[in-house]
Amino acid sequence: MQYIRLGQSGLKVSRLCLGTMNMGTPQWKPWIFDEARSEPIVRRALEAGVNFIDLADFYSIGMGEEVVGRILRRLVRREEVVITTKVGYDMGVHPNAGGHSRKHIMDGIDGSLVRLGMDYVDIYMLHFFDVNTPVEETMGALNDIVRSGKARYIGVSTMYTWQFAKIMQSCERHGWDKPINMQLQLNLAYREEEREMVPYCADQGIGVSAFSPLAGGLLPGDATSTRNQTHFFTAQMYGDNASLAIAASAARVAKRHGVSAAQIAQAWVLARPHVACMLVGADSPAQLDSALAALDTRLDEEDLYELDRNYTPCDLINDYTAGRRIAREPRPAQGVFANLKEKTA
Repeated sequence: MQYIRLGQSGLKVSRLCLGTMNMGTPQWKPWIFDEARSEPIVRRALEAGVNFIDLADFYSIGMGEEVVGRILRRLVRREEVVITTKVGYDMGVHPNAGGHSRKHIMDGIDGSLVRLGMDYVDIYMLHFFDVNTPVEETMGALNDIVRSGKARYIGVSTMYTWQFAKIMQSCERHGWDKPINMQLQLNLAYREEEREMVPYCADQGIGVSAFSPLAGGLLPGDATSTRNQTHFFTAQMYGDNASLAIAASAARVAKRHGVSAAQIAQAWVLARPHVACMLVGADSPAQLDSALAALDTRLDEEDLYELDRNYTPCDLINDYTAGRRIAREPRPAQGVFANLKEKTA
């Protein structure tokens, strides 16, 4: 396993981070694993040297933290792993059940620690940017959590660069602890974060963790999985022709190397400038082995050209564009233009 210092902190994490959104209870979503099916995956990750474990209170509405917490207590000593969990999405139906108000953040950390069976988390992360709560309220609460010892560091995930800049400026202005980690989506079919967010993180000394390296199952050709048959994500985010062409290129490069398309896609992410860690949401120990192999997979210029040639810019993927993203292909004319014939030169 390869280890790296996360941003400008002294925290050392494995370059592979075990994602646990698929662990908890299938009562939440049909593709979620229960505790018995989750444990072999966690065990394999730990045996391979993975010390970075990513959770969120929202996963299985708390059951994910309970399940993974119990597994970790059986398999590893607390000080040997780096545990991160996220706060923000609704955990109930009352008015303060979600968001990044001081009230919900304080309730959130206490609830997560109880479910995890731990005294602290290593990184407490904002799951998104809450546009309805003042930045100072949110970051002041997180700073207090670090000062209380309930979290060692703070992190953020999935937002516009200008929103992250507001967070950093607020921390600078008040002398509060700054985030050490930005968790963002990055893969062969979605690279928009490399335009502003990744360079901004590099400039500010923030460690970048990339999630969804397989584009929700698109890149390994896993469109028939239970998750992709019951979850909107892949079709909504990667249902355009450009993404399908990129997946075909990944398959061609994989055939050249005699490996899986998943391994090629993961190797591409791990080799991106300023990417510290890659999240792996494995459905089996064998899928985790693919990510381990990707650590040592090298892509040459011909591979990279084939993987790059079909990429075209697109709008950002985040909470604010969900359900409203524009596919990377022409849209039919509407209104007064629908009946007009295109002029020819």
